[in-house]
Amino acid sequence: MNLVTVLMVCLMAISAWAEVESKSKPGRGRGSMWWGIAKAGEPNNISPLAPGMTYLDPAIHATLRRKQRRLARENPGVLAAIAKGANLAINECQHQFRTRRWNCSTRNFLRGKNLFGKIVERGCRETAFIYAITSAAVTHSVARACSEGSIESCTCDYSHHNREPQMNNMGGVAGVGDWEWGGCSDNIGFGFKFSREFVDTGERGRTLREKMNLHNNEAGRAHVQAEMRQECKCHGMSGSCTMKTCWMRLNSFRTIGDILKDRFDGASRVMVSNSLRSPNVHENTLTNRAGSSGNLKTNANAVGGGVGGASPNSVLSNSIHARGHQQKRVNRYNFQLKPYNPEHKPPGSKDLVYLEPSPGFCERNPRLGIQGTHGRQCNATSIGVDGCDLMCCGRGHRTQEVTVVERCSCTFHWCCEVKCKSCRTKKIIHTCL
Repeated sequence: MNLVTVLMVCLMAISAWAEVESKSKPGRGRGSMWWGIAKAGEPNNISPLAPGMTYLDPAIHATLRRKQRRLARENPGVLAAIAKGANLAINECQHQFRTRRWNCSTRNFLRGKNLFGKIVERGCRETAFIYAITSAAVTHSVARACSEGSIESCTCDYSHHNREPQMNNMGGVAGVGDWEWGGCSDNIGFGFKFSREFVDTGERGRTLREKMNLHNNEAGRAHVQAEMRQECKCHGMSGSCTMKTCWMRLNSFRTIGDILKDRFDGASRVMVSNSLRSPNVHENTLTNRAGSSGNLKTNANAVGGGVGGASPNSVLSNSIHARGHQQKRVNRYNFQLKPYNPEHKPPGSKDLVYLEPSPGFCERNPRLGIQGTHGRQCNATSIGVDGCDLMCCGRGHRTQEVTVVERCSCTFHWCCEVKCKSCRTKKIIHTCL
């Protein structure tokens, strides 16, 4: 037996043990263990053995379920995109909550431990945001990786080329001269479908908590798709713009994070309903976008279309289980959650939902993985959530003057060096007691 064979046997044994262990702990989120793939972006965790083949650290490999490992094998190159997406989600979450009592802290990954801590065992607002942002990040990262040629099983999205440009009332294209579809569009269709297959693995939709996870995962993906924008490049003599070539591009992930943060603030507390969601309404909600002069409506690689048709960019096109999984995958999203308060309207497909109030984040709670706000910096002049009154939970704060050494007066010297001076400045910082 060669070294590669021995490694594969060891990985399979470790993964089987991890699956048995995770099933014995029902409180843990079934689909959330893959978040540990974020550590795959660190040195020595991902390294190439041969073209199209990747070695994954056993501790990381154990976080993936059997179906997720199969998807990674069938789509060479996608593992690096997932790891990039997971890190993107972590960074964005920590940016959005940097001034909140809960600051989306993560813990060092250990086998069998959740990356975001035990807070995800609670069906609260914070958990809803984590599921939405991670699902959106995988969709975003995989769709972009397809257009960059990093994934062997998908390419650019050329489906727009078969459609005519939208015309205005005067018979021309709104806001531009003559133009045509071209270039390389980000493959949002593949990214959306792959995220469904990978991220939603283990979420069967049988319990209220699983329905909550599925709804928030879908909301994250829907916002990535809805924020697709049109980019164009001019062509013509002497810099003129007699013709434009346009393609569809993903919006920045910071924009997606800002939108999801707003949805977090307006999240709906829900309970399960016996009514079923209309498939047609759901599909239209996901594929239609708000009309504006800068964005066009797109049905490219629609969420529900093309799955059974085995298109070249289909996640399931090469899988012998495609037909068997199609009906089950569609049905688990066909539900409607109703608001906990009967006077509130039912949540939409892009709203975040939660089941129970958030725990207190003021004091340290090891049982829930809450670090508390002791020692956190605050803004003494703010009356918002970043202010010392709210951040410190009424305990008061400490004010001190510190000397900070920063780089300043940087200049470029040929060739090729940047030289900076060291400047000392005094700053006043406030920390919670």
